[in-house]
Amino acid sequence: MGIVVQKYGGSSVATTEKIKRIADTLIKRKEQGDDLVVVVSAMGDTTDDLISLAKQISKNPDKRELDALMSTGEMMSCALLSMAIKEKGYDAVSYTAYQIGIKTSGQYGKGLIDDIEDTKISESLKEGKIVIVAGFQGINEDGDIITLGRGGSDTSAVALAVKLKGICEIYTDVDGIYSVDPRKYKYAKKLDVIDYEEMLELSSLGAQVMHSRSIELAQKYNIPIYVGLSNSDVKGTIIKGVDKMNLESKPVTGLATSDDDIAVTLKDIDADINILSNLFESIGSKKINIDMISQTAPLNDKVNVSFTIPKDEQEECMKIIKNFASDENISIDEDITKFSVVGIGMKNTSGVAAKMFKLFSENNINVKMITTSEIRITCAISQQDKAKAIQIVANEFNL
Repeated sequence: MGIVVQKYGGSSVATTEKIKRIADTLIKRKEQGDDLVVVVSAMGDTTDDLISLAKQISKNPDKRELDALMSTGEMMSCALLSMAIKEKGYDAVSYTAYQIGIKTSGQYGKGLIDDIEDTKISESLKEGKIVIVAGFQGINEDGDIITLGRGGSDTSAVALAVKLKGICEIYTDVDGIYSVDPRKYKYAKKLDVIDYEEMLELSSLGAQVMHSRSIELAQKYNIPIYVGLSNSDVKGTIIKGVDKMNLESKPVTGLATSDDDIAVTLKDIDADINILSNLFESIGSKKINIDMISQTAPLNDKVNVSFTIPKDEQEECMKIIKNFASDENISIDEDITKFSVVGIGMKNTSGVAAKMFKLFSENNINVKMITTSEIRITCAISQQDKAKAIQIVANEFNL
């Protein structure tokens, strides 16, 4: 029928019993006539365990060797799944990034896929084999293993679907994409379809079902992604381009929160655009993601500048910031939750921000920073207000 690229997350392959069940599922799909390429993550908490081992050796492990270590988790899952399929009488083959030529560039731990050699995969599919590929990894120009960062297996799967001109299916421990994380709001509604733009925003803002890089890639090459529950017939969610003309008037599609950032404030910086340009360029050169930015009006030719960065980038970022401000003029706020509402319906609906801020005001929720786009509104609020904010906003917008 065609090439299907499937991805199974760490929770889906956490035990050998789960791996055996996936093998059964793949065999049934193969019998329906599809050619299968399967991307797997490391089993359960294997990646975290490997990082912990490295930290027992060194507080600051060499990044090249850390990538080499972390890549072994996916290799193990690959081999085990291939064994399980063969044990059931069907042919399969497992491949690492090196074996099939997943070419990457960029820094260790943050690799970017440049190209994939599809010769071996295509030959194996012609031979009737189910192909199992280690996700989350690639090979740089020096022949070193380089991992793709958080959500890298999703990116591996979408990239393979692009290269092989197939469809992409992501299987995990949730049965689709919800308007709000059901663990945070029990009345959250599952979405049948969500637009690339909306999913991209939600992913970058804290929704953990899909990683933003994989959505960017899918949107660029118009590859629909099905997200569903492993080994289940429950209907999932399709991520694809949605006809904007046929959308309902609902302005907000989803809500996401993240506690993974800190707010950095630099006080009494010279009101010189060149200084700020150099600051953000220096931070960007280290691949540190800046999201929210706010600046006060100039006073005596001085301004205060605030911005958010991921918590795990704080140490690297501070090395740069200290070249632009003294210690007494730098403050860090760790008590922030990024709270975002997203919906392409906002493009044609006014008053969403006003309604949200009125709710916050009525419930004594202080907004520390704000940023907006055509389809999203993001506020930084105190973490203690997160649960209350989710309840009132999700209820107001029928999420």
